[in-house]
Amino acid sequence: MSAHNTSTHSRTSAARKPVRRNRSRSARRLKILRASFILLFLLLALRLFQLQILDHAHYEKLSVAQVRKNLTTTALRAGIYDRHGQILAISRPTSLVIADDFQITRPVREAEAMSPLVKVPVKRLTALLSQKNGYVIVNNKLDLDDGRTLSSAAFPGIVVEDSSVRSYPNGTLAESLLGGTNSSGAGSSGLEYEYQTQLAGQNGITREFVSSSGVNLPSSHSTIVRKATPGVGLELTIDSSLQFVTERALATQLKAVGGLTGVAVVMDVKTGEILADASLVNTKTSAGVLGPIPSWGTPVGVSGIDETINNLAFSQAYEPGSVFKVVTFSAALQAGLITPTSVFPVPNSVEVGGRYFHDAENHGLEHLTATEVLAQSSNIGTYEIGKLVGEAGLLAQVERLGFGQMTSISFPGETPGLLVSAANWYGSDQVALPIGQVDAIPPIQVLDAYNAIANGGVFVEPKLVRGYVYANGSVKAAPPSVKREALSPAVAATMNKMLQQVVLEGTGTNAIIPGYSVAGKTGTASMPYPGRDSLLTGDYNASFVGFAPANDPVLSMIVVVERPQTTIFGGSVAAPVFQQVMSYALHHYGIPSNGTMVKPLKGTGASIGSDVT
Repeated sequence: MSAHNTSTHSRTSAARKPVRRNRSRSARRLKILRASFILLFLLLALRLFQLQILDHAHYEKLSVAQVRKNLTTTALRAGIYDRHGQILAISRPTSLVIADDFQITRPVREAEAMSPLVKVPVKRLTALLSQKNGYVIVNNKLDLDDGRTLSSAAFPGIVVEDSSVRSYPNGTLAESLLGGTNSSGAGSSGLEYEYQTQLAGQNGITREFVSSSGVNLPSSHSTIVRKATPGVGLELTIDSSLQFVTERALATQLKAVGGLTGVAVVMDVKTGEILADASLVNTKTSAGVLGPIPSWGTPVGVSGIDETINNLAFSQAYEPGSVFKVVTFSAALQAGLITPTSVFPVPNSVEVGGRYFHDAENHGLEHLTATEVLAQSSNIGTYEIGKLVGEAGLLAQVERLGFGQMTSISFPGETPGLLVSAANWYGSDQVALPIGQVDAIPPIQVLDAYNAIANGGVFVEPKLVRGYVYANGSVKAAPPSVKREALSPAVAATMNKMLQQVVLEGTGTNAIIPGYSVAGKTGTASMPYPGRDSLLTGDYNASFVGFAPANDPVLSMIVVVERPQTTIFGGSVAAPVFQQVMSYALHHYGIPSNGTMVKPLKGTGASIGSDVT
């Protein structure tokens, strides 16, 4: 029995060993599983801590960004006014309707519902909503009330934003000066471009919460992040009435003579303020080898005559011809080399530096005073005076009178001109420069030089902006123009009297204004052929520049007509425009007649055609 019990006990012990081992394995597995769950829980807790505590701000921003939309609130573009407060350019608040056409699933149905509100025909609106490019401007000139109604209707994929539309109440008036704006409302040319930042102001930011379909979320509201700051307007020196008269007189003459372009600028002698600035092109005249003149495409009231996009008074350099002779005469007077009565032998022609020069009209040897040389616009007589001044003196006088230098206006596209210098001086320039055949300059620089004579020898920078208009209606005056002495008062007075003789009995008789003394100079300048050492056949720039009343100058003016066809002379093309506009201006500003005129010199009679260079 004992043997049997021993055997049974051994079998039982052997059977229990695997059971214990299995239980041990299960326990370990449970421990591992528990540890895994605990670790997983800790990792999840750590991740939740990271998401909710550490990275809360980041993910909050991402979450909000999905529904938050910052809209630009366009600042209202400031206006542009003339010197009397007349509106030249103004912006009207409107609603801008934009469609995200990817969100529009039924363009026909939506177009039918929206058409009355957006003021766009159903057919055209359907096409706009079907383009599938994500951004379509439906209407950028919608009335504000209609815009609010459309916004409250919450059409899917439709966004209504504040906008404005630029308008010019006087149509084409001063268009080449004012310029224009592009499709986004930014200035693209002229003063609109030059003063873009000031006129545009600063846009604001409005925050809204919207769904993916573009609909505002319930219980959400718009928040102004930054208020829009309106722009600062411009009060120009321009006089709208005088501008109209100037443009119409120039346009009528430009059409009558078949000229290509015309420039006319009127300036206040003392302040440099530009009272009128006309820049026109005749679209019926071929531009030829010089290329087309870009225009705004709308006639100024005379068929075929448009405003130029570029303001040619500042942007177009030309060889001025005889009006440039003021450099030669003023330099000789300033140096004490001549007096108005100094007599010079004047042959018909000379050859200098391998080039042949002659007066416009054939004549034998003449003996003319300096005043007669200027009145008759003798090229050879001017050369004789220029010889006394010399190269250095001529070049210095060109600079002294402001030629080749940008004006303080810095008008968009303005050119300083192209001048000969000591480094590229040729022998023939001793004749060519004194008679205005070498240097190419914009018309505004010619006017500035003559204005200095009218102003007693004081050069005054031209000015276009008179003041700055703020949103509250206040106006801050612009700084006065910079002035400097260009000529002595005595020389300016002498030049004034000599220029009066040009009008009385010289080439400028068509500029005579009854009751007022007028001083000025004509020019009929040959035009160089582009890229060649030759001249365009039969093409000239006709000009007149002067001031009145000459005894006490108040207004100065320049007129330039490019390539007139029927008659080419400055005295017959440009002087009549000066006479018409200046007559109006003198009466418009109530400038009293001086009642007397300087007596003409005996023997100074000259043909209008004698000023050709």
